[in-house]
Formats: sequence, C-alpha cells, structure tokens
Amino acid sequence: MEVIREWWAVLLGTVAGIVWLSRLEWRGLNNEKEIKRLWTQRKEDLDNAAAARRETNDVLREIRQDIKALLTMQGGKKE
Repeated sequence: MEVIREWWAVLLGTVAGIVWLSRLEWRGLNNEKEIKRLWTQRKEDLDNAAAARRETNDVLREIRQDIKALLTMQGGKKE
C-alpha cells in the first residue's frame, strides 16, 4: 500500500498518457476514414459532372445540326 501512495502520481500520469494516446490514435483513424470518404465523394462528383457535360454537349451538337439544317433549307429557297 505504501508503494501505491508513493507512486500514485506517476501511475495516474501514465494511465492518463495512455488514455490520451489512445484518443489521439482513434482520432487519426477517424480522420483517415473521413479522408477516404471525401475522395470517394469527390470522384463521384467529378464523374457526375463529366456525364452532365457530355449530355450538354450532345444536346448542343444536336441543336447546332438543327440550326445548320434550317439555314440550309432557308438558303436554298429564292424569294
């Protein structure tokens, strides 16, 4: 019992240090998971944006072809 009384501060400090290091490791692991999730989210967002751009470009290409066709038809008639 005397040993505990003499060393209680050291033991308490050691336990507190172990708890603190465990919390630090847990935070690091959670941050790593969050970073991986964010990279996955970013990849999905980039893929969705690319798909939207392709779709927009297809619509614009179709509109351009329609305009060319209308101009060709209009240009062929003489008034």
